[in-house]
Amino acid sequence: MSRTSTGLLVGLVLALSPATASAQQKAADPAVIAKGEYLARAGDCIACHTAREGKTFAGGLPMKTPFGTLYTSNITPDPQTGIGTWTSDQFYQMMHNGRFPDGGLVYPAMPFASYTQVTREDSDAIYAYLRTVPPVKQLNKPHDLTFPFNNRSLILGWRTLFFREGEFKPDPTKSAEWNRGNYLVEGLGHCGMCHTPINALGGSKQSQAFEGGLIPMQNWYAPSLTSNKETGLGDWTIEEIVDYLRKGVSAKGAVYGPMAEVVYNSLQYLNDDDVRAMAVYLKGLAQGGPPEKASTSLPSAESSLLLSFGKSIYDRDCASCHGATGQGMPPDYPPLAGNQSIQMVSAVNSIRMVLNGGYPPGTSGNPMPHGMPPFAQKLSDDEVAAVVTYIRTAWGNRGEPVSARQANELRAATLN
Repeated sequence: MSRTSTGLLVGLVLALSPATASAQQKAADPAVIAKGEYLARAGDCIACHTAREGKTFAGGLPMKTPFGTLYTSNITPDPQTGIGTWTSDQFYQMMHNGRFPDGGLVYPAMPFASYTQVTREDSDAIYAYLRTVPPVKQLNKPHDLTFPFNNRSLILGWRTLFFREGEFKPDPTKSAEWNRGNYLVEGLGHCGMCHTPINALGGSKQSQAFEGGLIPMQNWYAPSLTSNKETGLGDWTIEEIVDYLRKGVSAKGAVYGPMAEVVYNSLQYLNDDDVRAMAVYLKGLAQGGPPEKASTSLPSAESSLLLSFGKSIYDRDCASCHGATGQGMPPDYPPLAGNQSIQMVSAVNSIRMVLNGGYPPGTSGNPMPHGMPPFAQKLSDDEVAAVVTYIRTAWGNRGEPVSARQANELRAATLN
């Protein structure tokens, strides 16, 4: 029921009596089904519950975590291997409380800690929609977790520490638009699953909500949405945020990596009012001032040599698109000078882009996106470190230098 870092509906289902099963087969109102399809898009359910080259919603997508590999589950209405025998009550119990029909505990990679906010009406609509998708007979793959995390009873401890059950309640002091944005961002969209730091137990650090953090399953960094020292939205207009969410590109930059998948699978399909509501809520999270000058971790002589080396690589391989002075040609080729995403504390995303390249998603608002080619085969680790250091520190940028070791670690990680 979520993007690549989330979503598990695994385990056993309870058999229903013939009368109950028959009642579940009654056709739902087409308007309810259409609403459920829309909400499933908003929750990005397809991203996790569809394996690469797999059948839609049939599960089987491997999710590598620090605790082992989890496999997403089949949520098609197949009665033997999917959720075809689940009732709407049982589906809501899973969404709202993270429990299977038999009472078993769902692993928290399924974002029930966010989905608990989803209203019963919306849960029933999603359920009605999922009952209309083609059933796929595909057994769920068993998880491959290390000891002691393969002991499902440990989830009780996690729930005690990190799970707070409760349906969304509007804030009467805020506008209807802000509340709708809150519901979509914090609930169905479960944006905090990536943009909030994760502790050693896999729980979100709610005291640092939306302050950014590494996504260990994907080797990307989800930037802070609160601080302008990273990619906080305080300096963005509502229109720029809307473009970023809906089209994948805006005057302030473009989405790549996991966020590109979210835009492609989910956000581009939301209506104007909902995208704007999300933008209003997200902009309200922003705080803080401009970034301060970072202190270099390299001796001045070494830094000077690294920058000189990096400039030569940049002039040869990058300047034709991003400009001699990093001005870019937006929105097709984003500027690097003054680009907050280049200057973040973490250089993971910058290194990943140089190594692996990438494209913004193809959307109705940007149907023919311009992308960046990979340079992993062309540049050595030293060269990657040099050019990334250059773009993070040139033209007044305030990022810190990076090392060849960092480049090597990410090169190795993305090959696994």
